[in-house]
Amino acid sequence: MGMAPSSSYLFLFLFLLLSIAANANAVDSTDSNISITTDPKPTPWPEQFHSLLIMNNTKTNEVQVAHLWYDWPNRRNIHLIQYQLGKLLYDVEWSNGTSYFYTLHPDIPECRTAHLEVGILRPNWLYGATYLGQQHVDGFLCNVWTKAEFIWYYEDVVTRRPVHWVFYTGRAVNVMTFDVGAVLEDSKWQAPIYCFDKDTVESQTVGHPQASLRSSLPLSSM
Repeated sequence: MGMAPSSSYLFLFLFLLLSIAANANAVDSTDSNISITTDPKPTPWPEQFHSLLIMNNTKTNEVQVAHLWYDWPNRRNIHLIQYQLGKLLYDVEWSNGTSYFYTLHPDIPECRTAHLEVGILRPNWLYGATYLGQQHVDGFLCNVWTKAEFIWYYEDVVTRRPVHWVFYTGRAVNVMTFDVGAVLEDSKWQAPIYCFDKDTVESQTVGHPQASLRSSLPLSSM
């Protein structure tokens, strides 16, 4: 005995609803397994840190050891640069664009100043950098970015700490330590009195090895 037309239509309607629901669930399940991949972003610098750096100029083969103290809350930055078998240079940078370069040699005091249109690098100075992929450097798997064609920056994939960076000038920097929160005492930031003697101090508009980088990057808050 045949099924009544109304019953057939009802059965077909229910079958279609079940099919649509099954397909929808399958689509939802598929969508949940799809993730949108985006390039990793460089980690902003901590507002205060100390780092021991080994710097090598690949073009001149000059080697230097530097202590970098970064102090964003106080808008200051200092490099203590030891030249190989040479002098210890103090490089103190302030947010108003003034930098002091001096030695503390008791017999031959040396000081010069530089004035830039920009101050120290902001913690997010790598904002907008172009991602280049991953590369092994110094035994670390690193994410690599480039910024303004002036710097190539390598960050450890696991710890997200900086490992290495290279300037367009050929100056390569290897990060040996990275101490977040370390602060240098205030007395170490004060330039000596002979840096304020206008008759003896050499002053220039640009003289910092990173001046091109600092003046080329967008340093405003993002």
